Amino acid sequence: METTEVVKKSGEGHTSFLRAARAGHLDKIVEHLKNNVDINTSNANGLNGLHLASKDGHLHVVTELLNRGANVDSATKKGNTALHIASLAGQHEVVKCLVENGASVNVQSQNGFTPLYMAAQENHDEVVRYLLDHGANQSLATEDGFTPLAVAMQQGHDKVVAVLLENDTRGKVRLPALHIAAKKDDTKATKLLLENEHNPDVTSKSGFTPLHIASHYGNEAVANILLDKRADVNFSAKHNITPLHVAAKWGKANMVTLLLTRGANIDNKTRDGLTALHCAARSGHEAVIEQLLEHGAPISSKTKNGLAPLHMAAQGDHVDTARVLLFHKAPVDDVTVDYLTALHVAAHCGHARVAKIGSNQIIQLNSVHFSRLLLYHVKFHSSADPTTNSRLGFKRCILSFGSSFLTVCFFRVLFIIKNC
Repeated sequence: METTEVVKKSGEGHTSFLRAARAGHLDKIVEHLKNNVDINTSNANGLNGLHLASKDGHLHVVTELLNRGANVDSATKKGNTALHIASLAGQHEVVKCLVENGASVNVQSQNGFTPLYMAAQENHDEVVRYLLDHGANQSLATEDGFTPLAVAMQQGHDKVVAVLLENDTRGKVRLPALHIAAKKDDTKATKLLLENEHNPDVTSKSGFTPLHIASHYGNEAVANILLDKRADVNFSAKHNITPLHVAAKWGKANMVTLLLTRGANIDNKTRDGLTALHCAARSGHEAVIEQLLEHGAPISSKTKNGLAPLHMAAQGDHVDTARVLLFHKAPVDDVTVDYLTALHVAAHCGHARVAKIGSNQIIQLNSVHFSRLLLYHVKFHSSADPTTNSRLGFKRCILSFGSSFLTVCFFRVLFIIKNC
């Protein structure tokens, strides 16, 4: 047989082998391999039998080729591997087989495409989820700077967007997609998710809605979108915490204004009886306190333990906060269920700075409530020795008001206040 004829027949054999791989004809493939056809032979574009079988979802062929030594990461002239091709075609079972046989999950083609990018581009959400679960890096971008999330959003693939967002968390707790969009202030993703029947009040495992998350981070743009889609502005999450409580706690004045404008109930209380004003006072956010008071927040509202916002300011040693509350006529003689005033709280916590402010407004130390407790505590604790620096500082403060050392002893041994 002449050499040209051998080459011709050899070429025909390779072509026939590739056709069999594309068609899923395993028996013909095995026959060609027995006739010494190279298992990694390819056409002019670099496509080999594994690539072609992967594209059309011929799992049995893919498995056989891999078992016989086909290179799982062999690439075409454009740099695409079998995993790229299977991901683009949405061949979930083939993708699993390739990964289980060691295919590189984060391999990039000449243009920077990853298998994850290709699956995201074509809206193959199950393939996307599988690749992410097996180490796919969604931060890898193409030469043009497009990530899998970017292309999914561009194409309007809401299911893929949801999967990518839910897996784009840096901590141990995974949040629903809409929560992640709210956290990132991603208005485009938020709109896309809401347009495709996502519930604006979907809750996380801890019971918080996307509006709670937007309130936490002060993301006003996303909050407006959520509210326009009828998100519940007064949604009570775990422990009856509302978005307004969250915004107040974290000092997000812009969100407080927005929520109040959109109907947030300023009097709502948590399970422990905290209003938004309590939350702002405890965290020392004067601007938020001013906002809440301007909108009629009850300055004397009490928690279940009888703590008023002024108690919270004293507890946190927030001097300016206490000044704001006193300026707005916060009652200085309000007592808790244990007959403790804000001054008592400051004493227990060793916060002399809070006790010193507005000394002319601070409760008279010989009040009826004080005297009752003083007699009891002095009887049992008069030997107490307030030797710590913070207590000594408070001792000097109290003595400057004209009180006796017994008074100082009383403050040294006050009841331990919850949450102090």
